[in-house]
Amino acid sequence: MSVKGFNLIGQAEVAGSNPALWGIAAATGERLEPGFGGATLDDLDRACALAREAFNPYRETSLETRARFLERIAENILELGDTLVERCMAETGLPRARVEGERGRTMGQLRLFASVVREGSFQDARIDRAMPERTPLPRADLRLRNIPLGPVAVFGASNFPLAFSVAGGDSASALAAGCPVVVKAHSAHPGTSELVGQAVQRAVRECELPEGVFSLLFDSGREIAQALVADPRIKAVGFTGSRVGGVALMNIAAARPEPIPVYAEMSSINPVVLLPGALQERGAQIGQAFVSSLALGAGQFCTNPGLVIAVDGEGLQNFIRSASEALGKVAAQTMLTPGIYRSYCHGVHSLESNARVQPLAKGLAGGINQGQAALFMVAAEDFLDDYRLREEVFGSSSLVVRCANIVQVRQVIDVLEGQLTAALHLSPSDHRAARALIADLELKVGRILINGFGTGVEVAHAMVHGGPFPATSDSRTTSVGSLAIERFLRPVSYQDLPQALLPPALQDSNPEGIARRVEGQMVL
Repeated sequence: MSVKGFNLIGQAEVAGSNPALWGIAAATGERLEPGFGGATLDDLDRACALAREAFNPYRETSLETRARFLERIAENILELGDTLVERCMAETGLPRARVEGERGRTMGQLRLFASVVREGSFQDARIDRAMPERTPLPRADLRLRNIPLGPVAVFGASNFPLAFSVAGGDSASALAAGCPVVVKAHSAHPGTSELVGQAVQRAVRECELPEGVFSLLFDSGREIAQALVADPRIKAVGFTGSRVGGVALMNIAAARPEPIPVYAEMSSINPVVLLPGALQERGAQIGQAFVSSLALGAGQFCTNPGLVIAVDGEGLQNFIRSASEALGKVAAQTMLTPGIYRSYCHGVHSLESNARVQPLAKGLAGGINQGQAALFMVAAEDFLDDYRLREEVFGSSSLVVRCANIVQVRQVIDVLEGQLTAALHLSPSDHRAARALIADLELKVGRILINGFGTGVEVAHAMVHGGPFPATSDSRTTSVGSLAIERFLRPVSYQDLPQALLPPALQDSNPEGIARRVEGQMVL
């Protein structure tokens, strides 16, 4: 497979006739060939029509067929080999180890959802058999299962060109649920997106599925993104990106004659709370570990530790000295796009120019599109008074909030918006204070960590990558882990249907052998 510059609409390769876009070499700013012609509204209409046509046959495929399809996508991605790795490295500036690791994560997500599909409990099958002799009123035969919502629009993320992009978590979970997917590729890595799209397209063909199960569109502007969300055949949206972009899509979806859910993962500063006992025991060590997390991937993770909250004292000073020393040795790193780099520089400048904020340390200066790490500090009362200090700076920048006591720590937590993660660093002497803080943080975040940092999101059954707005648009959901499939399902109840008309999951014979809840009891 090679990069051709085509939109992928069903099984067709289509040269877009709208203004073209090019990948940009992140390290040099040079344009990468070929150009990708933007999809037209007619291309979008064709992709959505194919998705709608594919929906009914695809959602009724056997669990084994759907699971094998997900596994085949993973195999095809691996078979792309260095063609994919090297193109992704060029478009993003990410090192080989990071790209290969993310490729493995992408394949792992697909295989996880294959296992979820085979196991079958995502259907939440329930059976309450008829009770004709019940008095004073008989009970009908009631059976329930989850069905897929319909075709899903997925928007690729800038910061994860594989794991949160064309075949990333949103696509994998939607396809696992039984939903065809129309992907709007991110303009930052079009070549990477096309290669992965070819792998998915090939898997559709190899598994003899309807061609509309997958399509991939490119656009140099916003027309296709907006029209995709507004299209009546699209029934849900998966998005990872900026708060501005996510809210714009939410507004379009809400204004439709038939509003649809937008599952958007957007903005988070991921507070790290350092409790006094932990600071006294190991403030310096925590400082070093903090910088390692802050600088990971040039800070371009949605779980980057952008805020530190701590009670002032000798332990905090040890942390600051250690973190400042470590940060001063951090090399500048190439950021994903010139736009992300400019935005990062603007955010750092805003902190530097705020009279209430004290600069603590900076990393080593760099070259083209290379972000210089930065650490700042502010008093809690000033943080509480200035909402601008709570805004995300996407990159290796963090702000330490110096508090007088635990009461003030809780006040700072109280004013925070919704977050993806929060980390507590504590020792046994901090447990009493931690109990109250955990209760506070449960209302603010999707994941609470002890003595760690949020960077590093395990793809697992118990993972939550979500949180209250603006971390996500729906705090009841996750975009990582097996629970992500639930975003693209809805329950249907079947009353008094004869066995021949029931879906396999609800037939008495249970031909697919899935776990079910029968008369309120789980039957494995």
